[in-house]
Amino acid sequence: MSGVNHHIPDDLLDEWHAGTLPEPFAVVVATHLSICETCRARMEAIDMLGGVVLDHERGAPMSGDAKSRMMAALDGPMPKPAPAPSGIFPSAVMEALGGGPPRWRMLGGGIRQQILMSDEAGSLRLLYIPPGRAVPEHGHQGLELTLVLQGSFSDSGGSFHRGDVETAHAEIDHQPIAGEGDPCICLAATDAPLRFNSMLPRLLQPIFRI
Repeated sequence: MSGVNHHIPDDLLDEWHAGTLPEPFAVVVATHLSICETCRARMEAIDMLGGVVLDHERGAPMSGDAKSRMMAALDGPMPKPAPAPSGIFPSAVMEALGGGPPRWRMLGGGIRQQILMSDEAGSLRLLYIPPGRAVPEHGHQGLELTLVLQGSFSDSGGSFHRGDVETAHAEIDHQPIAGEGDPCICLAATDAPLRFNSMLPRLLQPIFRI
């Protein structure tokens, strides 16, 4: 399996599958699915089962082994997932980048970002955090999904590595710290500005649009 330990919550996976998730979060989910074999296989199993059920709802005659095929989709071996992507940036991120490398903007302390999209539905950005560097402590006024693409970070929610997703809501305050080794590169989606706990990040927030 992929070794991913922190997954997309079920309700967000369901919204993504239904096509109702706002685009910034949909890109994070699609990127996670391209890395995480467990979640990708689950979605493929749901699609398989949905096809069988849809055929039945349309009134198509059910063959004698229809029930066994439905049970196999639920209880049998999961569909074989596609190979994991090579390189740091899966296709959904490369599409958001326009096919080129990131155009980093310095935030201070070696931390960089590129905003990939921003509208009333939310924002999507890439973050680059040098090893051992901490992001300013902050809380949330809405939902934040942070997916690790390279390296790792840790905070009060645990340790997160490539493919792991941290889900943060309004009740969570944290201060992610990049792990040793490769710089931590994350894909983060938010639907509201962050709530920083110290004065300087709050003053710079309108400039950096975070």
